[in-house]
Amino acid sequence: MTPDKHILIALIGVAGAIVGSIATVAVTVLTHWLKQRAKEKRDKPRKELLLELLRDPEYKWRRLDTLTHVIGSDAETTKSLLLDLGARASEDGQPLWGLIERNPLGKLRQ
Repeated sequence: MTPDKHILIALIGVAGAIVGSIATVAVTVLTHWLKQRAKEKRDKPRKELLLELLRDPEYKWRRLDTLTHVIGSDAETTKSLLLDLGARASEDGQPLWGLIERNPLGKLRQ
């Protein structure tokens, strides 16, 4: 083989590696985006239910087990959604959650 052929083969190999790397990154980004989009679509109705429960004028605080049961989720997912919505747990260690706008820190009301 001539030196020109060796260089050509090396360049083809490098180009293949670059194209493969770009394709791998693109697939990874696309997969992440699709998963995130599906999660947001699944979480939207849950968040709407949580807000409806937390904005009910009869209740300043709601029990975590009630919130979890209503949205059909586990406690950790429910807590994450609640934090996304601007809610917080009560200060006294009870499993109660309320919107921060209705229950500012330092003003525990039940």
